[in-house]
Amino acid sequence: MDKLNNNLDRSWIDKFNKPFVISGPCSAESEKQVLDIAKKLNQSYINVFRAGIWKPRTKPGNFEGVGEDGLIWLNKVKKYTGLMVSTEIANAEHVELCISYDIDILWIGARSTTSPFVVQEIAESLEHDNNKRIILIKNPIHPDIELWMGALERLYEKGIRKLGLIHRGFFSYKSLKYRNNPNWDILLHIKKILPRIPIICDPSHICGNRDHIFDVSTQSIKNFKCDGLMIETHCDPDNAWSDSKQQIHPNHLLNFLKKIQNNEFEYKKEIDSLRILIDELDENVISILSKRMEISKKLGVLKKKLNINTLQPNRWKLIMENYIEIGKNFGISKELIENIFNVLHKESIKIQNKIRE
Repeated sequence: MDKLNNNLDRSWIDKFNKPFVISGPCSAESEKQVLDIAKKLNQSYINVFRAGIWKPRTKPGNFEGVGEDGLIWLNKVKKYTGLMVSTEIANAEHVELCISYDIDILWIGARSTTSPFVVQEIAESLEHDNNKRIILIKNPIHPDIELWMGALERLYEKGIRKLGLIHRGFFSYKSLKYRNNPNWDILLHIKKILPRIPIICDPSHICGNRDHIFDVSTQSIKNFKCDGLMIETHCDPDNAWSDSKQQIHPNHLLNFLKKIQNNEFEYKKEIDSLRILIDELDENVISILSKRMEISKKLGVLKKKLNINTLQPNRWKLIMENYIEIGKNFGISKELIENIFNVLHKESIKIQNKIRE
């Protein structure tokens, strides 16, 4: 990793004295739509126009992108506005087409990052591009740092030096606030391993809605020192063909970027960054507690049906001994484990007894 870190080419991002901003629609829908959005992006604040050309979907039958026609439209954006242009790639054919249309920045999506075979195919297809393009890698869907780092290494081994990461959050069960939890601690760990790697935050995919995009953007730049942002924008967000809830109008985007790039926000102190990490973990705990209580209700119904006593002292004693041992391995005191799980146990019993009434 030291070799990779020391030989990264950061010239493409270091020449800007403001956060590097990539913006545009989730999906290219028509030539007019693409050009209309591009013309509304203020180049004093936005560096790159983005649009999805190929859209990977969990199930067939949904809109899966316009394909090669979209690359023609991106090329026109580049010609008419002077903005760099970017899109997602998922295989060697995509790479070859993007090279033929001179697309400046290619990113590997979260689903593709999970497959070393896909990443290797993309890396090999870029090997003879003479390091012309900037290649960004989104984090895998689940928090697997090794997969993320492995993708970087595969590209580096093929001579690619203009590399960067996109932090788009991670899947978690039943998140109450985000589509994909930021897991800022993982970002901090990456920055410790690779302090020179450019990191772009993608608040659109972290949030999954417009409500928290600006808060997450501010945190990423001010608290966690990301190098830039990728924010989805659309002239008619509510009627976008994909991810309509997380796209914002270009005018709203500009107003926010003026604030963040003119340093109108106060810089957060380290204590605030740590508080954000704690808040994120606490929200995850609440989500897990909700699931635990739901299971307690189901257990209560089953015990009533089978005429089993709600309280099982011998089982609870064994469970508590096990939890204390696990806590010990993580450096958590016996007292804390007992306090937390006794409260949870009492609440679970309360729920089950209510069902038996």
